[in-house]
Order: sequence, then structure tokens, then C-alpha cells
Amino acid sequence: MPKSKFQDIFRARDGKSLLVTFVLVTSLFFVWGFCNSLLDILNKHFQNTLHISRFQSGFVQSANFIAYFLMAVPAGLIAKKFGYKGGILIGLALIAIGAFWFIPATQIGAYWAFLLGIFIIASGMTTLETLANPYATVLGPTDTGALRINMAQTLNGVGATLGPIVGGYFVFADRVGKAGENEGLSTPYIGVGILVLVIIVAFLLAYVPDISAEEENPLEALGQTTVPLIKRKHFLGGVAAQFLYVAAQVGIMSFVINYVVENVPGTTDKAGTQWFGLGMFIFLIGRLCGSFVVGMAKPQSVLAIYAVINVLLTMVVILGLGKISLIALLAIFFFMSIMFPTIFALGIHGLGEHTKIGSSLIVMAIVGGAIAPPLMGRIADLSNMKMGFIVPLVCFVLIALYGLFWERLSGHKGKVAITAGGH
Repeated sequence: MPKSKFQDIFRARDGKSLLVTFVLVTSLFFVWGFCNSLLDILNKHFQNTLHISRFQSGFVQSANFIAYFLMAVPAGLIAKKFGYKGGILIGLALIAIGAFWFIPATQIGAYWAFLLGIFIIASGMTTLETLANPYATVLGPTDTGALRINMAQTLNGVGATLGPIVGGYFVFADRVGKAGENEGLSTPYIGVGILVLVIIVAFLLAYVPDISAEEENPLEALGQTTVPLIKRKHFLGGVAAQFLYVAAQVGIMSFVINYVVENVPGTTDKAGTQWFGLGMFIFLIGRLCGSFVVGMAKPQSVLAIYAVINVLLTMVVILGLGKISLIALLAIFFFMSIMFPTIFALGIHGLGEHTKIGSSLIVMAIVGGAIAPPLMGRIADLSNMKMGFIVPLVCFVLIALYGLFWERLSGHKGKVAITAGGH
């Protein structure tokens, strides 16, 4: 792409370049991608060091996603009161506070102390996600909004890939059963805290304009009436599908290390984090490829096909066929990759003046991530880790049905633009 054309992607209506602002915003995507995937290795760590069950370790994700649920609406109010720059700084400050809290938490050594840190960090990440996703879309011409959000999501994928690899190096150091066995846990979070402080300084010094979307109510502009949300079947289905998707994704990512250690003889916890990192890299590749796939075909059809494939792959995982099941588990990451933004776009399609509240409700639906890990952990405690994957299996079946029946629910048979970010 010619340099001038590339810069036009980040050109404001007044002609000013917003490229530097966009680069800073993409750093936010990296931070929450790293933090989210770092979280997924803590289940196995706490099982080892705090001697808790898999059911109890599932509350790591519960603390994270309950914060998302509780902060979704306040984050919108923060954005309204303080604007994009103020809201982003508040979100970053919360992440820094939560990250540095892990220093005293490792000294306290109690489960509640770690969960508190996770909750504070998640509150900050919710604020960032609520602001950064829409902000990335308005940092330039309207018709290139989808391109910018996909570019930013690439950095999110890079962070998510590095999280388990970097975190696993420190968290699963040979300290289990020794004094200070949780000390390695504070190291990656101290790194996160320092990085966030640097980003805060950069945002304080940078030009970060408060930009609104050019058109927020297309239905009203056409003189049409808007059907109340409760009557929008495709929206209600989208909320349910997003709840199920995040439940499946978080449940799978939470217990990848457990599954690998149990089903591949001789695999250590530290080696398990490398497999998880590979899964996140495959997730990133899937998201990049998915941008082209949903651009060529109907998103609802792609969602249905990908979900059906994941149903079949999850069945192979449950069968426990050694390396074959492990390959199937990694392949699930690829076919999960497009689900969050696709469901998001399908759910808010045609909502008109209700788009903002509809978007907030779909974001709140990610509380499904708080439900699946403890449930999978409980099944694994009573049986084995393989059987725990029945939970995401059921989720993928229902998501496939949403994709299959979306046109009937919405009354729309054409293509839908995919512009949302996601997990």
C-alpha cells in the first residue's frame, strides 16, 4: 500500500493525522490480550501451590468475568463523563494498581488476595475494551473502520500469544513445595504494571481527540421506526450465543494445561504452557484468516460451519486419543477465532438507535466466562478433564444453531459487516 494511502487510513476529517494516536490505542489491545491469556495459566498454578481443586481454581476466571459484567455499564458512563482519553487513563490506572497488588498478594499467599488483584485488573481491562474498540473505528474515515479494528486486534493476538509463554516461564519455575513458591507469579505482573505506567505517560503527552462516529442512528435517518430490543429475536439470540461462546472459549483456555498434562504422558506444567502458547498463536492465525473468510461469505454461514467443526473437534478431545486429541484441541483455537466479532456483529445488526445499549448488553454477556470454568472443573474433579469438555461441546452446538437460524430470526439474508473487536 503506498505511504500516502496508508496514512489516509488514519486521517481525521480536518486533515490531521491520527496515526500516533492509533499506535497508542493498539498498545491497549496488546495489554489486555497479554493479561487475559496470562490469567489462563493461573488455574494450574494455584492447584499446585494452594492445593485447591479444579472446581475452585475455576474461580480465577469468575473473578475476571464478574468484573467485566459489573463494569460494562460504569465503563460507558466513565467514557461519557471523561471522554476517550480520560476513560483510557482510568482503565490503565486500574490495571497498574491490580498488577502491583500482586507484590503484597504473594506475601499474603491467600487465594482471596490473588482473586482481588485479578478483579481490579479486569475492571481496568473492561474500561479499556469498552473505549478502545469503538475508538479504533473512528480514528480515520468511516469506510476504513473495519480495517483499523482488525489491525488493532492483531496486536491483541500477539499479546495473547506471549502471555502464556512469558508467564509460564516465571510462574512455573521450580518453586512448588518450596518457600516463596508464589513469588514467580508477581514477576510478569510487575512487568505489566511498569509497561502500563509507560503507556499512561505516553497518553498524557499525546494528542488524543474525543471523536464521535459520523452516523450513530442510520434507521432514524431513514425515517424508519426501531423495533424494541426485546422483540429483536436475532439480538436476543446474539446475547445468548455470546454468553455461550465466551463460556466455551474461557473454559477451554482455562484447562488446556490440565488436559495436556493428563493426556500426554511426561508433559510438565511448564511444557503445557508452551502448548497453550501455540494454541493462542493458532487463534491469531485463525483471526487473520477469518477476516478474509467472513469478507467472502455470509458471516452467519461461516459461524455455523465453524461451530459445527468445533463440535466434531471437541468430541475427539473428549475421546482422549492422545496426540490426535491434542491436535484437535489446538484446531479448536483456529475455529473459535472469528466467533466473538461475528456474533457481536450479527447481534447488533439493524438495531439503529438501540445499537449502543444493545452493544453493552452483548458485552455483559461475556459473564459466561465466569460460569464455565468452575463447571468444567467440577466435572473434572468428579470424573476427568476429558469429560469437562462436555461443557464447551454443548456451547458449540447451540452456537451452530444460532448461525443456522440467524436469517430466519433477523429477516435479513444479505451480508453483515464485521467491525467489532473481541476476545
